[in-house]
Amino acid sequence: MATKENIVIFPFMAKGHTIPLLHLAAFLSSHHRHLSINLITTPGNASFFHRHLPSHMHPNISILSLPFPSFPPLPPGIESTDTLPSASLYPTFFNATTLLHGPFRQLLCKLSPTPIYLISDFFLGWTLRIANELDIPRIVFHGMSVFSMALCKSFIPNMPKDDQPFTIPGMSPSLLFTRDLIPDTITKFSNLDDPEIQFLINHVFAVEGVGDTDCSSQGILVNSFIDIEQEYVKLFESFYREGARAWLVGPLRMLAGNLLNAEISDEEGCLTWLNEKEKNHEPVIYVSFGTQTYVSNEQLDEVAHGLIASGYPFIWAVRSKTWMPPESLIPDISARGKIVRGWVPQKQVLEHSVTGAFLSHCGWNSVIESICCGVPILCWPMIAEQPLNEKHVVDVLGAGVRIGAKRDEIVGRGAVENGVKRVMEDGKVREKAATLQRAAGKAVAEGGSSQLALSQLFNELRKVRDSKTKMC
Repeated sequence: MATKENIVIFPFMAKGHTIPLLHLAAFLSSHHRHLSINLITTPGNASFFHRHLPSHMHPNISILSLPFPSFPPLPPGIESTDTLPSASLYPTFFNATTLLHGPFRQLLCKLSPTPIYLISDFFLGWTLRIANELDIPRIVFHGMSVFSMALCKSFIPNMPKDDQPFTIPGMSPSLLFTRDLIPDTITKFSNLDDPEIQFLINHVFAVEGVGDTDCSSQGILVNSFIDIEQEYVKLFESFYREGARAWLVGPLRMLAGNLLNAEISDEEGCLTWLNEKEKNHEPVIYVSFGTQTYVSNEQLDEVAHGLIASGYPFIWAVRSKTWMPPESLIPDISARGKIVRGWVPQKQVLEHSVTGAFLSHCGWNSVIESICCGVPILCWPMIAEQPLNEKHVVDVLGAGVRIGAKRDEIVGRGAVENGVKRVMEDGKVREKAATLQRAAGKAVAEGGSSQLALSQLFNELRKVRDSKTKMC
């Protein structure tokens, strides 16, 4: 019997970064039995990994823990960004993860046989040096699309000097961009005193001032599929080392199918509520701004008024612990809406036949999940690359509409009402979303582009390994 090949997958300690790689591990475990898959995390996150990848379903997956370092002022027991008490602690958390360097190197040295490759999150840039020292190819994982990553890298040498629309070399001249689409971390890149910029320069982009840990990797794993990204791949790959490729292997949730042990937790009765709406043939809009986006109480008031005024039933995930609906709206909310304070089974909500649209912050995980379910998006970007995802969804893919959000401005109830009506009643947008869903299904099917990309990635890495063996 042939010796199993070892691979290592190291997600960043944030649910949005972790879950796509758990889907990848589940697929590899079931379709590539010759692999021994080592998932790296910390003790505080291990139970989440075990719950989704139980050993009886995936005996060839090992979940290995590294002790999370003590790093004041980070509170004890905080091992994932979704548990941070304040967004101001993000740079502290990022810096704490760099102290995993030594334990991670020791763990890699103990693995036998030597891993054929390492998949490591973009934010764990310091793993490149270890991989190079141990002669292990490193594939970097980004939680963004090729479109947004190509633009983020292009903005740095093409930073606009004013607020006039501009084009990006290598992209269609019909695609116009404006300064307000550029993520804050890029516009602030010259501010070396900013803690977040210091972290990116010291631990993500640079290795002791010699190289770029992202662009020096063997390749890039992307949670997307070629049908929606083809024309941006060449530009994106141009920022990487010679020969590095972008491997589009998604949508990873769809690729994994039911291989992840996703016990549906629906204590708030979201699916029961949707079933009731289905009986009356009432299309519903699902509203969620993600788990890490801050939305003020004033803005939540405007959302509530706009949703009621739209006339459509809604299911709304509210994360704020301080907001309560305006008293005047409580009877209408009780009659037509459902506000959920706890966990929402988002995949099942989006898959439900009665869900007509998704009012979303446009994080890439939410965008790709909406595509998988054929649900159009009412785009309300707030931070990071989300405005670029909005542009991708609306102007390129045609699977959504804008609510008209501007940075640091309150979106009024009228804009919310009009946005909901437009996305729920636009037949062309709905048709395009359904077309994208079919394309995503073909990509992850046997013989589809995403499965072929994974097979090609394995073949390329084996060639690298075999050439090194011959040299020895």
